[in-house]
Amino acid sequence: MVKVIPLSVHIGAQIEDVDISKPLQPKEVQDIRSALLKWKVIFFRGQSLDHQKQIDFAHNFGALTPGHVVFGGDDKYPEIYSVAKFRAANSNASRPTLRPWSGWHTDITAAINPPAASILRGDIVPPYGGDTQWTNLAAAYNALSPVLQYFLEGLKGRHSFPKKYGEFVNKNMIISNHPLVRVHPETGERVLYISPGFLKAIVGLAPQESVKILEMLWEHAVRPEFTVRFKWEPGSVAFWDNRSTAHLAPRDIYDVDFERQFYRVTLVGDVPVGVDGQSSESIEGDMIVEI
Repeated sequence: MVKVIPLSVHIGAQIEDVDISKPLQPKEVQDIRSALLKWKVIFFRGQSLDHQKQIDFAHNFGALTPGHVVFGGDDKYPEIYSVAKFRAANSNASRPTLRPWSGWHTDITAAINPPAASILRGDIVPPYGGDTQWTNLAAAYNALSPVLQYFLEGLKGRHSFPKKYGEFVNKNMIISNHPLVRVHPETGERVLYISPGFLKAIVGLAPQESVKILEMLWEHAVRPEFTVRFKWEPGSVAFWDNRSTAHLAPRDIYDVDFERQFYRVTLVGDVPVGVDGQSSESIEGDMIVEI
């Protein structure tokens, strides 16, 4: 029987007594899915996965996307995206002005149908450093005042890739307008859908209005009580609901010489829908399709 151990009040649980490198029983799949929906990000330790086994595990929960819509995937396993210490996504990165929300993001929200979930496995794991954090964006929404909730529910935000990606993005421009508050398609929860890494402006507001509101929401969303921090070990796997979370990639790893090599797969997602029943709008780019 799958064992679920919560790691914090609002988000994060460790899953034990299951070997995800082997075919899963229907009850195990059901229990893992239920834990994911409740705890938003779940963790496995001591797993022995290679590319194919990671792909096979992910297929229990839905269709897979290409490794990355901009940076591509593995030549042999196109579903696999290499999350290396010095990968292309970070090649043009300068040292930005750091804010409390700097680096936080929800995966690929520039797309009209961002991934439903991501599964990341640690292959080469540093002895210390390189932790990852996640925040529960449903809990963040619930903590807002009812008046502010009502105001945000009628708004949409414009999502696109950061300019630092330069030539990569220019070859595959993707821009979408998503509701600032989306309704989770499985749980019905209302989620503050405000990926700091991709959300550039609130549609219809003056730039100064948009900046002030977004900065307030981003700072609110990454408050420590909504988050969990995970220390990686060899054989660790993180599986998160990309529809209700944002996460923070580590920055401290660049201060040491340790290698860090992880691999990610993502599940095909749906088009977000707001509280008013209105769907997201594609400004540029295609839907992410299964591979």
